[in-house]
Amino acid sequence: MHYSEIPPASLALLKRGTVIPAHLLALDADRKLDERRQRAMSRYYLDAGAGGLAVGVHSTQFAIREAGLYMPVLELAMQEALTWQPLDGKRPLFMVAGLAGSTAQAEAEALTARGLGYHAGLLSLAALKGASEDALIDHCRAVAELMPLVGFYLQPAVGGIHLPASFWRRFAAIDNVVAIKMAPFNRYRTLDVLRGVVEAGAEARITLYTGNDDHIVLDLLTPYRFMRDGKEVTVRIKGGLLGHWSVGTRRAVQLLARIHDIASAPSVPTELLTLDAQVTDCNAALFDVANEFRGCIAGCHEVLRRQGLLAGTWCLDPHEGLSPGQDSELTRVHDAYPDLHDDGFVAEHLKRWLS
Repeated sequence: MHYSEIPPASLALLKRGTVIPAHLLALDADRKLDERRQRAMSRYYLDAGAGGLAVGVHSTQFAIREAGLYMPVLELAMQEALTWQPLDGKRPLFMVAGLAGSTAQAEAEALTARGLGYHAGLLSLAALKGASEDALIDHCRAVAELMPLVGFYLQPAVGGIHLPASFWRRFAAIDNVVAIKMAPFNRYRTLDVLRGVVEAGAEARITLYTGNDDHIVLDLLTPYRFMRDGKEVTVRIKGGLLGHWSVGTRRAVQLLARIHDIASAPSVPTELLTLDAQVTDCNAALFDVANEFRGCIAGCHEVLRRQGLLAGTWCLDPHEGLSPGQDSELTRVHDAYPDLHDDGFVAEHLKRWLS
């Protein structure tokens, strides 16, 4: 599958920039898939105005593969994407499937995702830690033969590997790459990706998405300028594919629309700079920064549990959960920033989603 085969409206949405929440995993007290609540989460994201779903990614828990849940979870999300009637009417979506593991595993997952109708694969390279740059590029090229790719710079704190600008230049040169999600949580490494794309001359084909949950607003507001062949090239990060946006999704959609509206303005309103710091403060609690991100998935679960979308914060790993003090931090930021959560929206529509 080549990116030219993606439905034009879906590809145009990706290129314009949209909100793609990293889909969470709903489990019951026995740590088994809670299908009803899994569907309810998809419905929440779609009703909130998300432009697509990213499923089988880090926030969905990479361990779904060992648990035999990879295909069932991807299938549930795709069923909802195809059949659910969002509050604002049916619209194009861009669906992303997480791809991980060895080349053979990633290829098999790409075939599964493609067969289910996903438009692109978000390719994690965490399993190839220690491989040479040449080996990494060969791996990416092999998977790109099967479906369009979204590059993924995952931060090392949760299993990612360091990928220099030279890697991103070569990765961007792969014809079937349509986007890159930058999530190193590091300004220097984010610039490596941007520079690599520009050096490859791929900025028209590759749409840039932030995954830097600690720097969301400024990533989206900033025009990045680089020199190529003596000429200045400006690129922008157009949207977000974020674990942070698995909660507060309605607010995220409103935020991105506001940023798109002012993207060409000569100056940025100061309140958006303040908002950037507030969103980052929220993320510190949500992702458990105080404890080296150990509670980053459980923190997102806890927000949806409080709202009634999830029954608990259970993860596939029984040792994974909220860290000491994280619960009170989540309460602090919830109360401090009422304009950043979806409590009212969820309360209004929860019965519809759980039906």
